[in-house]
Amino acid sequence: MNILDKIVADKRKEVDLKKSLIPVSQLENSVLFSRQTVSLSNALRNSSSGIIAEHKRRSPSKSEINQGLNVQDVATGYENAGVCGMSVLTDGKYFGGSLDDLLLARAAVQMPLLRKEFIIDEYQLIEARAHGADVILLIAAILSKKEIKTFSELAKSLGLDVLLEVHNEAELNKSIMPSLDMLGVNNRNLKTFEVSLETSKSLSQLIPDEFVKVSESGISSIEAIKDLKPYGYQGFLIGENFMKTDNPGENAKKFINQLS
Repeated sequence: MNILDKIVADKRKEVDLKKSLIPVSQLENSVLFSRQTVSLSNALRNSSSGIIAEHKRRSPSKSEINQGLNVQDVATGYENAGVCGMSVLTDGKYFGGSLDDLLLARAAVQMPLLRKEFIIDEYQLIEARAHGADVILLIAAILSKKEIKTFSELAKSLGLDVLLEVHNEAELNKSIMPSLDMLGVNNRNLKTFEVSLETSKSLSQLIPDEFVKVSESGISSIEAIKDLKPYGYQGFLIGENFMKTDNPGENAKKFINQLS
């Protein structure tokens, strides 16, 4: 069983438990459920940097990254730095995140927020909306084509942008559908954790132009972004690079200034 299978098995148990505790009607009555969402895909289309910065405390591949920062400080720092949006990890067991992180970030900033989560149930989309997310992530490696269609169409009906993540050509081929906004190519092999930007390059010409192309994982330098832009990428998800510093916002600001 690889790490992804383990995470998904645990996630199914977690979601079943949450559904038994917090009914959908309660989520739909939350104050944030009806707020006007902000589109990340539009922000990326109109940006010169395309940076999506991440809040991440730890990960299965790197264990501890940064446990000492307040999520609202990180969010404010990123927004001041001029990033296009922020990815907030809400998985507790493997990444040390929570839905509270999403709420705190939402209270602090106006920019688009992506709920970074292993989504396996429609309930998690309602949850994302109720906790202030603007965007959800769907991971092709853990979903069937039917699930991708169902979840992405529900997300659109809730006013959420959809970022679909793929790792290879087979995942991309089953995933392309009109209910997506962004196609993300993860440069990290989830089975081996090895990272290669070649993944983004080789898949770029297979992604239709109506989708915003996003490259994820292993992007830690200006060179990497300059290398990927000719392939049509408009979004760049940067996680650990900023989070492993004492001041992610300040580092994101320097990075974006150097990039421009």
